[in-house]
Amino acid sequence: MSSDTRLPFVSSLGFDPDYLPVFEEKLFIEGPGTQRRLINFFALLLFATIIATYAVLSDSSASVIGAMLVAPLMTPIIATAAAVVMGSTQRALHAFALTAAGVVTVILIAFLLTWVVPDMTISFTDNQEISSRINPGLYALLIALGAGAAGAFITSRSEIADAIGGVAIAVALAPPLCVVGISLQAGNWDAASGAFLLFLTNFMATLLAGGFVLMVVGLDKQGVKQKQARFRQVGFRIFVLGTLLLSIPLSYTACTGLKGLKEESIATLEVQEWLEGTSYEVESVDVNGDLVIATVDGSGELNPLEDLADQLAVELNRPVIVDLRIIRALMSNIGNP
Repeated sequence: MSSDTRLPFVSSLGFDPDYLPVFEEKLFIEGPGTQRRLINFFALLLFATIIATYAVLSDSSASVIGAMLVAPLMTPIIATAAAVVMGSTQRALHAFALTAAGVVTVILIAFLLTWVVPDMTISFTDNQEISSRINPGLYALLIALGAGAAGAFITSRSEIADAIGGVAIAVALAPPLCVVGISLQAGNWDAASGAFLLFLTNFMATLLAGGFVLMVVGLDKQGVKQKQARFRQVGFRIFVLGTLLLSIPLSYTACTGLKGLKEESIATLEVQEWLEGTSYEVESVDVNGDLVIATVDGSGELNPLEDLADQLAVELNRPVIVDLRIIRALMSNIGNP
């Protein structure tokens, strides 16, 4: 009885052989229409880069989402994974080359578009669309794995292929590359490397998760002979190794971020204790290495600042400099010189 109930499910999950020609035509740019499809690809990439670059610079989340929907980078990445699963070396190399060309194109265009933007308008701290893409952590890897799996599954099913736009939003391929171009133009190499790490994370995770899903649905049994299984094995080893290597800096960033959050929590508690008995309240506390920036709101006398610095040094296990910022007192001084 259990086998009867499972067989329809397995059949429904498997790749439809009749869909294979459409699937291949959708992913692989080859045949008589190659030139036109390449022109379409790079035209969409140009439009998406223009939208994404200026959307990122203007800190506009809605416009960034629009750029994600326009950008066609997801297709050659899924095509690379599919070619590896099918054991087609030539198709895999062509799809990878198209992806690489797309990456270079986006970075170069974003670099040139940023040329006319005044440096003073580019902020790597206050602009959330930039700052959120230059310090990726393990969450970025997990999101990319889920998005890559979803993208491959959607592509393998003709009846839900229209949902691929949602995956493009989730995995965010073009915006990180635009941040790379923006950062290079601004001379911020650390931000550029962080944004490129985010793209590589999305890229490798999509290949790994997407390839795995395509294997599960049975694409490896379609179209290509079993003799090419060796290429498939090598490809998956590269996917796994690349993803594991990328997880190292992502883990470091995640650990650093957690340490920073813990230190800011400790520092906030110490500032609150220091303010006890006064009318002041804590607005924010930021810990940047040996510098603790405490912003408080209130009026009247404060306890000696040296007491706070000494207690913070004990709790954080290092000497610190306290930068105290008093909001209400500053406003009062401005209004009553």
